[in-house]
Amino acid sequence: MSGMDGKRNLLITIRYCGTRYHGFQVQKNAVGVCQVFQDAVEKVLGERHDVKGCSRTDAGVHAGKYCLSMKIDKAIPCDKLVMALNAHLPGDMAVLDARDMPMDFHARYHCRGKEYVYRIHNSRVRDPFSPNLSYRLGYALDADMLHREAQAFVGTHDFAAFQSAGSDVEDTVRTVHSFSVTRQGEMVLLTVSGDGFLYNMVRIMVGTLVFIAMGRIAPGTIPAILESRDRANAGKTMPAHGLFLNDVYY
Repeated sequence: MSGMDGKRNLLITIRYCGTRYHGFQVQKNAVGVCQVFQDAVEKVLGERHDVKGCSRTDAGVHAGKYCLSMKIDKAIPCDKLVMALNAHLPGDMAVLDARDMPMDFHARYHCRGKEYVYRIHNSRVRDPFSPNLSYRLGYALDADMLHREAQAFVGTHDFAAFQSAGSDVEDTVRTVHSFSVTRQGEMVLLTVSGDGFLYNMVRIMVGTLVFIAMGRIAPGTIPAILESRDRANAGKTMPAHGLFLNDVYY
């Protein structure tokens, strides 16, 4: 799928622990995932390449699967590129796959949807082994009840009430394909997939469910909150370190 000039367009899939990174995008005064990835590419290919990520991410957010596209003019096989990049990446980041794509492919603009998982460690006692990989909440959560409440998010809605205050996005209509809440021991997993998400939308939806569990928002009121389009009616924005970008669809 290389172009007439020998250029190739690659789709590269990575995963990373976001604890020490200030999101994916390059930052002037902080370390971003993109910068570290570009550093590794430069060591392998001998030059710095422009990288297109599938989405922006906040500081502290993790990714079990993150996709990016990059054009190169080297003939290195994809499997060898994966191994070479992993040899130069830090331990909290890894390349899972690389494949050739059509020259007009773009990791962001061709993305059809994403799946996020928010992890709540539902225990009064902290987990000393992974404090940055979940949000600890001591209040006992009824996962089945929260699952029923979360179904009000499924479908095509105006999610203006579930975006960060002050956001200047004009089109706030999004489609949520599924939203499940399950318990695995002390861990409560909130998994949501959709065609796209507003800034902080997943963290605010989760925060709203937590407020319902704690009695700070009445059960059954998510439809009214959606209709209000008012951020003040929804729950809090949950901390970033419990959030994982779990899958990306093309």
